Parts: sequence; C-alpha cells; structure tokens
Amino acid sequence: MSKIVNYFDEMRDELVHKVSWPTWSELQGSSIVVMIASVIIAVIVLIMDSSFRVVMENIYKLTN
Repeated sequence: MSKIVNYFDEMRDELVHKVSWPTWSELQGSSIVVMIASVIIAVIVLIMDSSFRVVMENIYKLTN
C-alpha cells in the first residue's frame, strides 16, 4: 500500500514542480492552429469525397 501512496505523491510532485504548463496565450494559439488545420483537412476530404462520387457516378452510368 505504501508503494501506491508513494507513486501518487511522486506523480503529484512531478506535475506541480517539473511539468512546464503552457500559458493561456500559448494555449489559445495552439488551439487556433489545431482548428485551422482541422478545417483544412476537412475541406480536402470533402473535395476528395466529391471527386470520388462524381467518378463513381460516371462509371455507373457507363455500365448501365
């Protein structure tokens, strides 16, 4: 049981004293970058999906 308590004490000490937490402005900047990247990737996937749909519709028209 003492090993478990020791583990949690060390974990708390590391989180409080050794981890460098981002500032609020750094966190906001990173969040904006992630949102922009997500939108760009979503647009790319939309374009690829639409292109594939058009190609498949043309293939189906040729086979019928």
